Amino acid sequence: MQAIEWAVNTMPKTDDGQLPVMALSEVRKARTFHESFPQYTTTPLAKLEQMAAYLGLGSIYVKDESYRFGLNAFKVLGGSFAMARYIAGQTGKDVSELPYSVLTSDALRQEFGQATFFTATDGNHGRGVAWAANKLGQKAVVYMPKGSTRTRLENIRRENATATIEECNYDECVRMAAAAAAETPNGVVVQDTAWDGYEEIPAWIMQGYGTMAMEADEQLAGYGCSRPSHVFVQAGVGSLAGAVQGYFANRFPENPPKVVVVEAEAAACLYKGAKKGDGSIQIVDGDMPTIMAGLACGEPNTISWDILTNHVDTFVAAPDWVAAKGMRMLSAPLKGDPQVVSGESGAAPFGVLACIMLMEDYKELREHLGLDENSKVLLFSTEGDTDPERYKNIVWDGKEW
Repeated sequence: MQAIEWAVNTMPKTDDGQLPVMALSEVRKARTFHESFPQYTTTPLAKLEQMAAYLGLGSIYVKDESYRFGLNAFKVLGGSFAMARYIAGQTGKDVSELPYSVLTSDALRQEFGQATFFTATDGNHGRGVAWAANKLGQKAVVYMPKGSTRTRLENIRRENATATIEECNYDECVRMAAAAAAETPNGVVVQDTAWDGYEEIPAWIMQGYGTMAMEADEQLAGYGCSRPSHVFVQAGVGSLAGAVQGYFANRFPENPPKVVVVEAEAAACLYKGAKKGDGSIQIVDGDMPTIMAGLACGEPNTISWDILTNHVDTFVAAPDWVAAKGMRMLSAPLKGDPQVVSGESGAAPFGVLACIMLMEDYKELREHLGLDENSKVLLFSTEGDTDPERYKNIVWDGKEW
């Protein structure tokens, strides 16, 4: 059985110039925008009291994004806010002037016209972009990497988007989307990874993700938890991880929680960067085979990487069996705890946490992180059963791990 690998962050600090991207005022603006949607509700924060006791922890909280906008995943938060910010800029408005009711109005459609939003995705981000474009009367074109499932493809197409599965990996699909947008009148790339010369829209997407972190922060307070001691968050390109880390670094500047970033072992570009230790960006290429499709990304978001370099405690590379273990444990909770239906990418951080607490192989990491009966751990289940058949294969039938 392949082992979990980890690297404690010893990278040199930068001037932290990207942390203001996740300033609380910017996140509040995104949260207000999302609250204007008729589909908006705060997603649940599941408190797993019995599981915490079983694992030897003080408390475990899991943010359940399977309830987000009826889309079974959190990604729509980023794409929708970035599209609104883009339209605001093109019409000379502030995004606060463009709530859902205005964005979907005939008047705005006549003023702005129609754009085509291009993106690459394993499923969840593309579905969110397609859904938002559909609601706003815009067009969407989505490129999916080799290995993407038919279920996720059809979910995107149902939102009136053009979507195809390509014979290449995620990062190559990103380049295809950027090239196609450049050749299309009113073509716009809405991608949650940043590179030199493409930073504004990824920053807006990260701010959109901040809605989820801000909700969780408020829900923790409702449970009587003033701040988490630890946050476990998954990463593909690192946009979500940078958003969550950035939010909590700004929220608790004097006493931030310890953040652990979890990647799929087959695509662990951030872990490889942390292991190298000099702050340089490392890239993973090739097919990146993993059940964690949402994390199969090999090129870091440059904005997020700067935030993560300065603030994350530990980077973890998780094999597929760890994600499968997390899925099963969350789906079959101890008596008294709520169930969390968590997909492959959603359950990976919980799987890592469980292994750290239960397996002697990871005692060193457990002690480094200071995980014990006083710890208050926050995790994000970023997707539900976005591919129901694959979910059943793993959870019910024990296939794939």
